[in-house]
Amino acid sequence: MATLLVLCRFLHFMVVLLMFGACVFRPVLLGTRPQPVLDRQLSRFTRLLAWLALGSGVSWLLLISASMAGSELAALDLPTVRLVLAKTLFGQVWSLHLLLNGLLILSLLTPWHHLRLLLSALLLATLAPVGHGAMLSGLSGQLLMFNQMVHLLCVGAWLGGLLLLVLILRQAALYPLETILRRFSGVGYLLVAGLLVTGLINIRVLTGQFWPTPLFSGFALILLIKVLLVAGMLGLALLNRLRIKDCPQRVGQLQASVKLEWLLGLAAVAAVSLLGTLPPMLTPP
Repeated sequence: MATLLVLCRFLHFMVVLLMFGACVFRPVLLGTRPQPVLDRQLSRFTRLLAWLALGSGVSWLLLISASMAGSELAALDLPTVRLVLAKTLFGQVWSLHLLLNGLLILSLLTPWHHLRLLLSALLLATLAPVGHGAMLSGLSGQLLMFNQMVHLLCVGAWLGGLLLLVLILRQAALYPLETILRRFSGVGYLLVAGLLVTGLINIRVLTGQFWPTPLFSGFALILLIKVLLVAGMLGLALLNRLRIKDCPQRVGQLQASVKLEWLLGLAAVAAVSLLGTLPPMLTPP
């Protein structure tokens, strides 16, 4: 049950993050001018992600219901699921989350990019209260949730932007690569700053320390793995930034580097999915 929940969390986080980031970076990297081939690819991919998000979101709800009831059969028990939706914070947030997911799927039938962007941002933001962000109450809890929302939006923009960059590089001859990479890099500085600041705040608030201990066990070990993966992403991004002027001559290398950076990001999301199921080892006052 626990393994299924981690896998479900990973899939759901991944698809929601990618949808938001791709929606954000499409106008940032390419403007509002139509790009027929790329837009068709992005539209098909977004529809797939939206349906995967809905399926994994419902599965997450059923797994939580079974976990709270202490029985795998409770996942298919409608009264139990209704009780979780009505009487728990997770259920109340998840009702809104699934509604937004459904509206996002409907919005994909329209040409309204701004509506899709808004719904994908709200969908991502409603993931903040279902993890460690819900541990605190009152103003402290609200500030922690807001911090987690900002963190998720930064992560989503970065990962979804990398996905869009992969699609662009597959048709590199059609685009001004140096201009696109400079735009991506410029926004990337802000995203990395947001990630670092909100990540450090999360660690400090959740653990009561600047870094949880013991270092090589439980929550602290998975957090360390996540940080190393993100450090690898930053290293690749810096390397590509330093060699941005000769990008047209090394498209193949650039494709491989961006794909590796994206895969490291997905691995970091997997680590986060596991972190959300572990106690953050709060230190006693």
